[in-house]
Amino acid sequence: MIITDNIYKTESLVSENIDAYLKIHQHKTMLRFITCGSVDDGKSTLIGRLLYDSKMIFEDQLAALEADSKRVGTQGEDIDFSLLVDGLAAEREQGITIDVAYRFFATEKRKFIVADTPGHEQYTRNMVTGASTADLAVILIDARKGILTQTRRHSHLVHLLGIRNIVLAVNKMDLVNYDESTFNRIVSEYRAFADSIGIADFTAMPISGFKGDNITGPSENTRWYTGSPLLPYLETVEVKANGDQSGPFRMPVQWVNRPNLDFRGFAGLIAGGTVKPGDPVRVLPSGKTSTISRIVSLEGDRDEAVAGESVTLTLGDEIDCSRGQVIVAAQSPLEVADQFETKLVWLDEDELVAGRAYWLKIGTQTVSATAQAPKYEINVNTQEHLAAKTLDLNAIGVTNITTDREIPFSSYAENRDLGGFILIDKLTHQTVAAGMIHFALRRAHNIHWQATDIGREHHASMKHQEPAVLWLTGLSGSGKSTIANIIEKRLARMNRHTFLLDGDNVRHGLNKDLGFTEADRVENIRRIGEVAKLMTDAGLIVITAFISPFRSERDMVRNIMQPGEFIEVFIDTPLEVAEQRDVKGLYAKARAGQLKNFTGIDSPYEHPETPELHIDTTEITAEEAAEIIIARLIP
Repeated sequence: MIITDNIYKTESLVSENIDAYLKIHQHKTMLRFITCGSVDDGKSTLIGRLLYDSKMIFEDQLAALEADSKRVGTQGEDIDFSLLVDGLAAEREQGITIDVAYRFFATEKRKFIVADTPGHEQYTRNMVTGASTADLAVILIDARKGILTQTRRHSHLVHLLGIRNIVLAVNKMDLVNYDESTFNRIVSEYRAFADSIGIADFTAMPISGFKGDNITGPSENTRWYTGSPLLPYLETVEVKANGDQSGPFRMPVQWVNRPNLDFRGFAGLIAGGTVKPGDPVRVLPSGKTSTISRIVSLEGDRDEAVAGESVTLTLGDEIDCSRGQVIVAAQSPLEVADQFETKLVWLDEDELVAGRAYWLKIGTQTVSATAQAPKYEINVNTQEHLAAKTLDLNAIGVTNITTDREIPFSSYAENRDLGGFILIDKLTHQTVAAGMIHFALRRAHNIHWQATDIGREHHASMKHQEPAVLWLTGLSGSGKSTIANIIEKRLARMNRHTFLLDGDNVRHGLNKDLGFTEADRVENIRRIGEVAKLMTDAGLIVITAFISPFRSERDMVRNIMQPGEFIEVFIDTPLEVAEQRDVKGLYAKARAGQLKNFTGIDSPYEHPETPELHIDTTEITAEEAAEIIIARLIP
């Protein structure tokens, strides 16, 4: 009986100890940090060393690491710690980090999520991904090489993305014999650079990720260094809470929660401030007001919620609120605008095309947006402002962006969640840029839509027709202009009110300032699209004949029209046939190198994927094509 009682007491004590340990572990603070810098500065090795020294590697993992180190490692018979995080085969073969690798580890004082980000220029976009949620950045510098261009680029990005805790880790000190003067020289050079880009403070450390110097404890090899080793510093550095709890309340709506007829809540991650039941709130951009009725979480109703927490809010009034809108404190609303000055970090191998429509994702909202030509590009080495017509891969520049509708926003300096955005290519769905809003343009607030008493419906009814846009697209020489002319003549006989916009004719006036570069072609179609929209507002049937080689621009025009008004007609003629016709002699000039950026020769044509009509001019005549198009317009 005594033995049984002792067993129960022992089990109870063990259970209590486990519960106590789990409770302590559960309430530890979490630090998210990244390692960044140039190629081969030792980022993966450093993280591997942290995992190893914090006893976060199981015995089987250690055995596999030792075997891999002998097989593919770069440290001879020693353990190659970089293999703990360089998990891709291509990474191990090349000895570089390609994708972002996230690792979790914990000490007695704190929990950590570390992102090992690539140093190679080609993978800068992955570094931005890792930095977007980080609280701290460890910027590594190879003591042998000093500060490199990618070091400066990553530092600039870290600052732009709002990371204020920065550790400058001068790595591989063992390879420079732990020379204090080398360390001091690098720190001095970096301080001058940091001042030039606005980094107010950073903590510099001499380390060796491979040897373990100043990682978990002071190193005997650097007795001249009196600062904190890396891990103790990471355990004690002050971490700003997720979001700004001291600011006004903001919550982008991620999902309308409607499990039954009696409950309608709005779920999201609170981006700023605190909220309590009874608080007056405003829904943006509509401006409708209400009060918070309940704050619902997995644990039940709550009396308060703060920035960084995900909750569901119910409102006291039945007002329109959907995904993408933002619930804010009624007395401290966000700004709402559709034109902004922004800073862009271009992440795509294809350059920025001014005037092209991209998807802009900010918070939980996705809108269509166009970027103007950059005001300037920033030289990451000198911080000089350079004139630029576009932005190439990894370029950083300032440009104005216009969205297709007003959106609630904050400057990035005030709120990362509501001031940061990404641009997405509409065709490839690739993320092409990361952006930060500086401010709304003054004209966004000074220009308002003027309501008129006579609208498009009245204009159309006076003409006894439905407005439409017949958008003829195809290669030069495909027959677009010929077919468009026949269509207009036949519609005129039917007493239809039309207007024909022809590519060559428009370039004599409205677009005479545009050339034939990709950016100019985009702007050419944008202007034509706006003119065509005005003409449909006047009740006209608009016929256009433009090569319009890019799908994104044709889709842009489609999207500004009323549903069903845009009829895309693909005048399909093989390149060899169009070149044989060569009525204007343009193909001959292009082949001779006298005409640059000519569609089909040295500039691409993107075929429509789902046009309303597909006309093959090698099988039917222009008159027959016109009849088919008119039959589609007027059944």
